[in-house]
Amino acid sequence: MLLTAVAPPSFANTMRAVALRWRITTLAAIVVALLLSGCGAMGDGSEEFDQTAGWSVEQLYREAKNDMASNNWPAAITNLERIQARYPFGVYAQQAMLDLAYSQWRYEEPEKALATIQRFQQQYPNHPANDYALYLKGLVTFAPEQAFISGIVGQDMAERDPSGARASFEAFRELLVRYPESRYARDARLRMNWLLNTIAMGEVYTARYYFDRGAYVAAINRAETVVADFQGTEAVEQALYIMMVAYDELNMPELRDDARRVLVSNFPNTTLLEEGLPRSSFTWWNPITWGRSN
Repeated sequence: MLLTAVAPPSFANTMRAVALRWRITTLAAIVVALLLSGCGAMGDGSEEFDQTAGWSVEQLYREAKNDMASNNWPAAITNLERIQARYPFGVYAQQAMLDLAYSQWRYEEPEKALATIQRFQQQYPNHPANDYALYLKGLVTFAPEQAFISGIVGQDMAERDPSGARASFEAFRELLVRYPESRYARDARLRMNWLLNTIAMGEVYTARYYFDRGAYVAAINRAETVVADFQGTEAVEQALYIMMVAYDELNMPELRDDARRVLVSNFPNTTLLEEGLPRSSFTWWNPITWGRSN
């Protein structure tokens, strides 16, 4: 038998064969990956089909308003964010930003709501709805989520961190200063009255804290702040009483008697002289649900 020697393939042929195999392998891997990803998305339902793709801005906004009307805040937030992403210019984008802040607040995301309001104020400083933006800012910080818990456990809101109340008060105050004829002005004034009492009572609780620990001078200083800065509020009555008893503890009868005369003169029906300070002074109406109706 004759054996015929087979010539080895040339280098060029070898490289062409390697390149061909690489292309075939790569193509196969891409096809498999696409098939797997498609099956995964269709099989486990992890990715939902966006039915709003191709919708007009009018359709999106109408859907978002329907979501808000039904208190479906997550869906409303999603659709309002879609409007801003797909149609970032025009009146719909502007209104969507305000509605987004409102929806975030209702969905108990106050930090996000405040950030959205700030973004609106920065982008549209002369917008005719800036009075509403300020009003909404006041609402977001007006009754924090702790207020509901405080009501359950019987804790006075004035005993809590007053920063939220102060921020809310400043937002409403700015609204009244800049837009005194705004449709939201009347409600803002009512809320400011409640907030003023709450902030003042916070100062009273601080004064009581100092008094209970024997820091009588510090108690008097806080009480004097209430008398000077929060005239007309219910907190002044208790502040004057704290001043009176603190001066008595310091053995300063003249100042004690002066505080007593002012207390009786301004609050002739006071019961503090006979009964002392009440355990809780939260006698105002509960405003937690204000502004929560859609």
